[in-house]
Amino acid sequence: MSTVPKRGHPSGLYSLSFTEMWERLGFYLMLGILFLYIIDTERGGLAFSRGKAAEIYGTYMAMVYFTPFVGGMIADRLLGYRRSVLIGGILMAAGYFALGVRSLPTFYAGLALICFGNGFFKPNISAMVGNLYEADDPRRDAGFNIFYMGINIGATISALLAAPLRNLYSFNTAFTAAGVGMLIGVTVLLISWKGLAAADRKPIKTDGDFGLRKMTAIILAPAAGFGIAGYFLGTLIPIVNNTIGPITFGFLVGMLPVGAYFFNLVRTASPEEKPGLGALIPVYVAGGAFFMVLHLSGGLITVFAEDNTDRRSEWIPTAVEFYAQPAMPSYYSNASPELPRPDERTLLVVKNETEAMFGARILNESAVSDFRHNLAYGVTVNDYNKQENMNGGLACKVFPDDNVKIVIEKDNHGVSTTVVKIVPDNTKSLGEVVLTRNIEGQEVSLVLISQQTRDMVYEGVPPGAETLAPGKFVRLLNAEMITGFFNPIFVVICTPLVVWFFAFMAKRGQAVSTARKIFLGMVITAASLLVVALGSYLGGGGSAKISMLWLIFYYLIITLGELCLSPMGLSLVTKLSPKRLVGLMMGGWFLATAIGNKMSGFISGLEPGTQIFVILAVAMLGVAAFIYAMLPRLKSAIKKDGA
Repeated sequence: MSTVPKRGHPSGLYSLSFTEMWERLGFYLMLGILFLYIIDTERGGLAFSRGKAAEIYGTYMAMVYFTPFVGGMIADRLLGYRRSVLIGGILMAAGYFALGVRSLPTFYAGLALICFGNGFFKPNISAMVGNLYEADDPRRDAGFNIFYMGINIGATISALLAAPLRNLYSFNTAFTAAGVGMLIGVTVLLISWKGLAAADRKPIKTDGDFGLRKMTAIILAPAAGFGIAGYFLGTLIPIVNNTIGPITFGFLVGMLPVGAYFFNLVRTASPEEKPGLGALIPVYVAGGAFFMVLHLSGGLITVFAEDNTDRRSEWIPTAVEFYAQPAMPSYYSNASPELPRPDERTLLVVKNETEAMFGARILNESAVSDFRHNLAYGVTVNDYNKQENMNGGLACKVFPDDNVKIVIEKDNHGVSTTVVKIVPDNTKSLGEVVLTRNIEGQEVSLVLISQQTRDMVYEGVPPGAETLAPGKFVRLLNAEMITGFFNPIFVVICTPLVVWFFAFMAKRGQAVSTARKIFLGMVITAASLLVVALGSYLGGGGSAKISMLWLIFYYLIITLGELCLSPMGLSLVTKLSPKRLVGLMMGGWFLATAIGNKMSGFISGLEPGTQIFVILAVAMLGVAAFIYAMLPRLKSAIKKDGA
């Protein structure tokens, strides 16, 4: 029972909102640059192929939304909410700090820790907010609005932090900052620990509950068995290897017993429960499809923004120029010939292997020695000093030759990528250097490129075309500023407008039902994809860069779709489910989202051109048609349950 006046909110609401804000800040800061980190070959990334990056991203996003299904039940039965949120926050912070170390073992360990931590954190902090209010407290909806605002503030700030952190330092520094943010959230939780006792729940086990043992036997164990079998089966089927890959195939096969369980649950339900449970199936389909598209932001849309969008940002004031990154050679692959190229003297042509090492911000001893003693390069090797005015982003760590391994890897589609690895991962560097050349009396940091890359940069450039001053590069807005900033900002701006619109329609006697809002959400989502498809088409399907306004318009439209669909879906799950199954059916929503996220990962490995966006738009219209056909059943179930 809350002890505050009815006009106010329980004090715990603000500490929980602040904790959630910091958690979301760290989560979206990492997510905004994760795919770029995996595929990057020029700014210290892992240089994986896009296909492999898509599998990693999709699996991570799927597991992030799968683990709350288990974490919520563990909190209910064993740990309680406060302890679960605390454990989750600590695990997530550890995961971000692990990503802050550039090595493959810490990379995979970090992603796993974040998945487990999110499973404990995400479902239970929302439950604590609900527990601050009595069931019929009219302040509850406003309380969740405040909590949701904290989420979007955190997401917005994350984009504002990620860009300067990786521009001034590195991807790994940005991941570490996400860990610091998570620790601040944990600290806020601990400071408010006693005051949040009323929002906690002691672990409870009731006869007949769908408990951990039953969930493991009926859902988790069969899913794991099917998934493992599906993976190994997928490795033997050529069409799987050449399309979605065995990991995605294994995940989808693993979801078959889960889907069968929910289908059987509806089939065997009592006559009173069956209409509500049956009506949730189209809600799950809509939710999974929508989040498949929305979470392309971290994958396919990020790649589109990085490669096919004109991100020139000379308008960024000098005082905050850390929000602009220098255009590396790959940016010119489809840039206009009129775009000024860098001075050729700032680009040093080297072997392909050395270009790959430089892209990973690594050099072996032999390469450094060659630069020191081969006068033909005309290069000065400087020990990197952070206090000096050198561009830290072009500094490379030096390792012994035997510890630097250059491997050519191929993904399932046969695409080759050059990956630079340090073996073993804990090898200490011998130092850090910056390569410079004296150009017109100025020491300028160099970019190492292959002859093939050099030809690409200057291809089609007319003789006598303008070039930049030595050491100067075209300034670009980071891709994550586009993909991570506008959605949460538009959520904040558009929420009151959407609420007003539906209230206005209700006053006119033309109220839009909850089910029809979900249908509208799918149609609007399809429209957002057609916007990107049109922009891509006008850009020749990637042969030329398009204005970033196309993506801004995309985010405005898809945010409107999100506000129609996502809150309505969550609301219907809680209202149409029998009380004894609310937790389980909410888990079904998370599972549908997990499946959508896995497909989002697969799609992110494809070429971000006009065709894929049109196909996705048609698919969303197909889901909208399915929802439209199910509207009578949905409306009937909603009316019966008073939802």
